[in-house]
Amino acid sequence: MIDHLREDFGVEPVCRELDLSVSAYFARRSRPRSARSVRDEVLLERIRAVHEGSAGTYGVRRIHRQLRREGIHAARCTVERLMREDGLEGVIRGRRRRTTVPEPAAPRPPDLVNRAFIAHRPNQLWVADLTYVGTWAGWVYVAFVLDVYSRMIVGWQLATHMRTDLPLDALEMALWRRGINKGSGLIHHSDRGSQGGFNRSSQHLDRGGVGWGGLWGGQRR
Repeated sequence: MIDHLREDFGVEPVCRELDLSVSAYFARRSRPRSARSVRDEVLLERIRAVHEGSAGTYGVRRIHRQLRREGIHAARCTVERLMREDGLEGVIRGRRRRTTVPEPAAPRPPDLVNRAFIAHRPNQLWVADLTYVGTWAGWVYVAFVLDVYSRMIVGWQLATHMRTDLPLDALEMALWRRGINKGSGLIHHSDRGSQGGFNRSSQHLDRGGVGWGGLWGGQRR
């Protein structure tokens, strides 16, 4: 940015507006490039060539495999990072699947954790999500509940549908495994997905004494 603006405004005024050090700017310009940046540049050129040679269809997996065939040994995560930074992606076969489709009619109580996903003890804050996995038999949806304190998955459930029963069963499993009782102070948080407003969860799960934040389709206490 400084290089782009220096001709019109000068280095010092630009650095002053950006709250940057002038000496640090010139030191960085005079510093030789790191070995990693040089390797990344060479690797990215080859990634672009492979991607273009596939007519833009190859994704990370195929490009990484092709590089290995060519004797270029690079970590798959490095290939993924460079492709993401360069805006390269492959063609995804079939229809994209969405696991989070907000329900307009669902209630929207306030966020109980204010986006602060921090816990100081077990069973203080749980977060939940829903994803999908492709198998030979078709798509399988996975709902899981994670304890923020330990990063441990405390409840999960698999199904071939995304109905409310799927996340509800995962929650029931987590409550049973952790022995949650009334007055535990636990808060459960998840996104506003396509499972309706979790309409029957308010009464059904009050037995656990849980504060519901950001629950599928809304948030409930």
